Amino acid sequence: MTNAFAHLDTTRRVVKRAQYEAFEFEGCDGGIRIRNCSHAEPATHEYHVTVDDGIPVACECPADAKYSSACKHRVAVAIRTPFLDAAATQAVADGGTVVSDGDAAESDECDCADLGDGFPCWECYRTGKRTLPE
Repeated sequence: MTNAFAHLDTTRRVVKRAQYEAFEFEGCDGGIRIRNCSHAEPATHEYHVTVDDGIPVACECPADAKYSSACKHRVAVAIRTPFLDAAATQAVADGGTVVSDGDAAESDECDCADLGDGFPCWECYRTGKRTLPE
């Protein structure tokens, strides 16, 4: 699988917010619906992130339209590969075929180094392989 995060142009601030804000994810046509539960009214902070070829390429949020860099919603999807995998599977649910790169074996390697500032990716944090920096 391609490292989706490496394809996004974004800022450190956005990456940090994508890591710590309380997002909920739901697969939907052509991508992922993401809800930010860090807000008092999460339903007013729900957006559709379009995923194309394993990369979150667009978001409905105002920030994605206003700025040239990727918004926190696209980054949040990119750093949580299980959701990208689910979006790819959903895209072929009509009888298509998922094409694998043959790398089905679990690996200890990850893309934490790409995140900067010593922050781990979600999977490494979730599984206890890495912790948040002090």
